[in-house]
Amino acid sequence: MNPMSHVKITLSSKSYVAAFLFILLMVAAAYGLHDREIILPEIVAMAVGLWVYRDKQWLNQPDKIFILPSLTAVIGFCINLMPVSYLFKLVLVLCAMLLVMWTFNYILPPALATGFLPIVTQADELSFLISILVTSFILMLGVVLFKLNQGLERKGNFDRRKIGVYASITLMGFALAAIFKVEAMALIPPITVVVYESLNMMMYSLKMYLKQVALLTLSISIAVAMQFLIQDWMLLTFIYMPLMFVLLKLFDMRIPAVYAFPFLVFVFPQDSVMHLPVASCLMVSFSLGCVYLYRTYFQHIAIEKSYS
Repeated sequence: MNPMSHVKITLSSKSYVAAFLFILLMVAAAYGLHDREIILPEIVAMAVGLWVYRDKQWLNQPDKIFILPSLTAVIGFCINLMPVSYLFKLVLVLCAMLLVMWTFNYILPPALATGFLPIVTQADELSFLISILVTSFILMLGVVLFKLNQGLERKGNFDRRKIGVYASITLMGFALAAIFKVEAMALIPPITVVVYESLNMMMYSLKMYLKQVALLTLSISIAVAMQFLIQDWMLLTFIYMPLMFVLLKLFDMRIPAVYAFPFLVFVFPQDSVMHLPVASCLMVSFSLGCVYLYRTYFQHIAIEKSYS
């Protein structure tokens, strides 16, 4: 056996354990305080993406791991308190988040979800903001202390063209939700992250699209089914994490957002939870379908125009 492969396995195992313990502590705090708003699905995805997968695009500016999710969460929280319609709140959050990220010349994909989260979960307690601040700071600290960003070049990544496509797909989703009068399911935070990440993949094929739709739909369907069978948050967390690990291994994919999906059942309004599988399937199919069409038929045209 190659000794270097043993080192990699050991490091990976330790990283999974650290991420899972961090997630368990967050759920335990919510359970102990009887406060759902402390549970943050996108922080779950960040823990896996940063500490386990060590996504270079998420790691090259460690300070933004704390700054951007905190800022977008504050933006979403404040807008959620405004006396305007649900869809208008989502549009305002989208515009405000992209303005902030343009100012920093940096996109941290999970920060897109933390901005929408207080709107879709109807968060109105300060515990939500405190949880975001504390957990994102701990994630940043872990990256800095263990030098997970070592050797990575610190650079901006705000691509106006891709952001324009992402915003267009998101707004079309809002419009369809309004047309079919399903505003409550206009956006599911982990999906919006997968949409942006898919726009930035080196390659995006029909096979990848179909695997993503199947994986994401299956992950939330399993989570909802388990939630009806088991009410204990801690037990569900112990079950969800290895289940998502196995699912990702079966599909041979690395999508941190998959780990966020099960925790939506804790924080979404309970009358919406049972609709999550169908809503997720429709939203993933539409949004990633748009990504596939863009990447297959229109991206090369946009690139050619940018060089002409």
